[in-house]
Amino acid sequence: MLGAAAETRGSIAAVVEVYRAHGLFKRWPIRYLPTNGALALKAGRALAGELLRARVAVHAHIGVRGFWRDAALIAPALAARSPVLLHLHGNGFDSLYDQSNTLAQALIRGLFERAACVLVPCESLRGWVRAAAREAHVVCVPNPVAVQTLAKDTCRPNMVLFLGHMAPDKGVFDLLEAVSAARGAVPDLRLVCAGDGDRIAVARYAERLGIAEAVKFTGWVGPSGKRALFESAAVLAAPAYDAALPMSLLEAMAAGVPVVAAAVGGIPEAIVDGVNGFLVAPGDSASLARVLRKVLLERALAARIAAAARDSVRLRCAPERALPKLEAIYAAMGVPSVSAPAPLRDTDLRKAA
Repeated sequence: MLGAAAETRGSIAAVVEVYRAHGLFKRWPIRYLPTNGALALKAGRALAGELLRARVAVHAHIGVRGFWRDAALIAPALAARSPVLLHLHGNGFDSLYDQSNTLAQALIRGLFERAACVLVPCESLRGWVRAAAREAHVVCVPNPVAVQTLAKDTCRPNMVLFLGHMAPDKGVFDLLEAVSAARGAVPDLRLVCAGDGDRIAVARYAERLGIAEAVKFTGWVGPSGKRALFESAAVLAAPAYDAALPMSLLEAMAAGVPVVAAAVGGIPEAIVDGVNGFLVAPGDSASLARVLRKVLLERALAARIAAAARDSVRLRCAPERALPKLEAIYAAMGVPSVSAPAPLRDTDLRKAA
């Protein structure tokens, strides 16, 4: 398995952490090779050694940022006719394809079509892969998200949480405008921005809007820091202009945090507006402000939304539901299991559906 090193940023590391915590590496003979930065060369040598010794299957977690690096790493496996799972994470694959020249587009199509299977976390991304590479075998496998039992807390502060990369396309400046507008009705509202990106530009815009004292920056946070923020947040705002199905959004829902998100990518597959979260149009800061006010002022409504969110994530993404789908693909590829996972009952599968 190729992917991000532990405790690094992004959905790949978060997904692999759940794999480890819920026994995937104990049930299957997996050797994990981190591919971040300088580790890529070491991973390439290790994979080449494995390919020389025996026929191995490769499960490669790939994001847009390291796409061509990871494509080069798995090329020897494809040349050796080893079964390769391409597991796509995040958004931007359509832009990568559209902005590539004809040769690069042909390479992307070939990569998808020669893989034994392309795994995606949502149907919107599945549809794009099938449009780009008609012969590709694409399967939607939800990313696993741990759902923990939480103590009831009806007295959370009026804190809005933004979790991710601070950039215009993530909607963070729209969120600042919404926070500024909502503070008229919720004077103690504050915004916590957890993540990397252009912090200086965000801070300057907050100052221009007169809300600098209400905006706090934590920098990037790891799993434990994220859990602490979820315990304090009254709502998560995810107003990005483009997205697949962010892990941070699913993690917030699993933690009982109401979510207000832009209706883009795979997000409407996970959120039914007004049922287990709220959807707004990307760039619509006025609607975002209105919904934030509603969530913060109507706490009974927020509690119902949060409970429904946790239930929906548990039925769709809980490890005991998501992992058997991946493990069935491993078995179909001929990978011998160390210990077979307990199968889902038919009633469980119908309930999950």
